[in-house]
Amino acid sequence: MSKVERRVRSLVRDDGEMRDAIQVVLDNASGGEVRWVDVRDKISSGQWGRLIEKEILVDGEEGFTLADREGIEAGLEDDDDSGGDVETPETTTWSKWDKLAGVATLGAFVGYAVGPVRNAIAGAIDVVLGPLLNVVPFYVVIMVIALGTGLYSTLLRAGLMDMEKMGAYQDRMKDIQERRKEAEKRDDDEALDEIQEEQMEAMGDQLGMFKEQFRPMVWIMFLTIPAFLWMFWVIGYRGSDAAYPAVAAQELVVPLAGSVTWDTGIVGPIQMWILWYFLCSMAFTQLVQKSLNIEMSPSSS
Repeated sequence: MSKVERRVRSLVRDDGEMRDAIQVVLDNASGGEVRWVDVRDKISSGQWGRLIEKEILVDGEEGFTLADREGIEAGLEDDDDSGGDVETPETTTWSKWDKLAGVATLGAFVGYAVGPVRNAIAGAIDVVLGPLLNVVPFYVVIMVIALGTGLYSTLLRAGLMDMEKMGAYQDRMKDIQERRKEAEKRDDDEALDEIQEEQMEAMGDQLGMFKEQFRPMVWIMFLTIPAFLWMFWVIGYRGSDAAYPAVAAQELVVPLAGSVTWDTGIVGPIQMWILWYFLCSMAFTQLVQKSLNIEMSPSSS
């Protein structure tokens, strides 16, 4: 695939209207040259400028010359099996609710540092979770929270993250990397230059993957942070008084650490209750995924 053909495919892929614009230029290229005055009523100045910027049109004697007519025509053909151009998926757009959840999540983070906010959020959650402490031990309450977070995090990721689109992003990057390796083996400098240019154009894929991954994460954090604040509140936040002193003082025996309480630091600042939550959360998340047969890995084409 020539450099011009690749550039034409890239323009058409990014903007479907460029296909008609390029065809207009081809139809009006008399003797291989075309002038702006010949096509200005049919295409926009922006489209004309992009053709010059991408060096699909180069300086000629009276106007601009087609850099490679055959390459341009080939670039306009349907890309069924070119062997080097994986289609780029459309970028996911966030709804207003996604954005509101993101703002609310940032606001909830304040609760970790500001006592009144932390106490207000934890107090509201305590209306629901507090009665459980009178029925079952604290470690069971943590298991219930971990099961709940594992369930909705799995469902949110499955519902909000398009695995096929994630796979398409990965396929395109893998395709570029493989072609780069092949070009390096045969010392094809021209191909390497083309692939380097394509890599720069594909940088948007990284942003697209980030948006796909972060969208469900915003909702997961929006629902999880209040539960975490409540557990901090129960045990006592960074030396502050525990809302449930009897729970914080409970002793339990764990492997390697021996007899500890829930606020004992097990791994540096990580307290026993945090470690227990994460262990339960990982286990229940895997259980939920297997039970519901939900695949969390991107699906490649």
